[in-house]
Amino acid sequence: MKIKMKITTLAALIIAGLGLGSCTLDAKYSVGGTLVGLAGTGLVLENNAGDSLSLSANGPFTFATGVKNNDAYSVTVSTAPSNPTQTCTVRNGTGTIDKAAVTNIIVICTQPGQFAYVANQLANDISAYVIDSSTGELTAVAGSPFASSGTTPAALTVDPNGAYLYVANNASATLTSYAIDASSGALTATSLGVATGNEPDAIAMDPAGHYIFVANFGDNTVSVFSVGTDAALTPVTGSPFTVEVGPSSLQVDPLGNFLYVTNFSSADISVLAIDATTGVLTSVAGSPFATGTDPVSITIDPTGAFAYVANEGSASISMYTVNTSTGGLTEASGSPLATTSDPLSVAADPEGRFIYAANVTANNSLSSYSITPTSGVLSAASTVASGGTLPVSLAVDPSGLYLYSANQNSNTVSVFAIDTATGALTAAPGSPFAADNQPRAIAID
Repeated sequence: MKIKMKITTLAALIIAGLGLGSCTLDAKYSVGGTLVGLAGTGLVLENNAGDSLSLSANGPFTFATGVKNNDAYSVTVSTAPSNPTQTCTVRNGTGTIDKAAVTNIIVICTQPGQFAYVANQLANDISAYVIDSSTGELTAVAGSPFASSGTTPAALTVDPNGAYLYVANNASATLTSYAIDASSGALTATSLGVATGNEPDAIAMDPAGHYIFVANFGDNTVSVFSVGTDAALTPVTGSPFTVEVGPSSLQVDPLGNFLYVTNFSSADISVLAIDATTGVLTSVAGSPFATGTDPVSITIDPTGAFAYVANEGSASISMYTVNTSTGGLTEASGSPLATTSDPLSVAADPEGRFIYAANVTANNSLSSYSITPTSGVLSAASTVASGGTLPVSLAVDPSGLYLYSANQNSNTVSVFAIDTATGALTAAPGSPFAADNQPRAIAID
């Protein structure tokens, strides 16, 4: 009897040690994430080339069939949307199950830009335009410009679903939101805004549209807001978060894991890990990373492998390789790259082939650079006149066919067709187009 009891006890201990008492070897874990930007119909995703999932609305999704622990998952687009035709990209789509459900897959659907929005800081309003997808030409939306809900609008961004426009107002230290009419592009203010830190100067949103980040130049902080129903904004725990001196621009990596902040006065980049559940920011190892003098703008290529910073004070572009696991930056060979004039804005094309820089002072030019795929090193491709004075903000159309430049001192927006083979720029018919007093930033929907 004693021997039998000992054997039974030993077996129980072995089972407990192996973790078999509380789960089964056949347990499966769900695979899912968030869909943003869907405007068409007929989207079908697949997991492991067999489990199909049809989606008709933006938001969370989960495949019907789970995946066993230690087994691989691979999410792809089986059928792209139509009416309108869209291109959908999967991020965080592959991996191996590690005793937990997968919830961080991001599917982003895009189409050629429909509308352009410009923050006019001295006029305290927002210009809205309809984009001609065949030429890039701009036509003012009926009712444009729209009055700003805050004072001195300095930065703006469109949410991934194209439903709302968010504006950071420098003088009133507020973040305001506007509903976008999907048919006309007209704006309707949704709130009087929430308070930010002092002198908000830049804004960014994570790829899934869960959080908004605002760089507060005047008090060296970043405010973070969670985005709720109908664009409701709520500060996350611990916001605002301290960075270095003079935060001037923001960029979230394509996977939504890290926030990059250029600090104008301390000449460096703060890199902060984003908690996907709470939005809380935590500085990564090695942060901040050195830049040139007066870093004023940052962009990251769509693969997340390279980062580029416009250094206004040293007339250069710093080039970095990105550690996608830690968020850390390593300066690339030949960095910083001298530019033709003081760059104020940099932007990457959606295919990751070219970088564009807005050069100010005497040149008032726009330069294109080709990206070396293996190293991220830039090679000068071409330079053209901007068509305006003091180009301060650049935006590339989601199609990669057009580049838009807000020209602050000439109160205009320039539009250029992009040669997708060479990156060369050609002014669009009718460019530049009139804006209001001192256009400071531009965003494409």
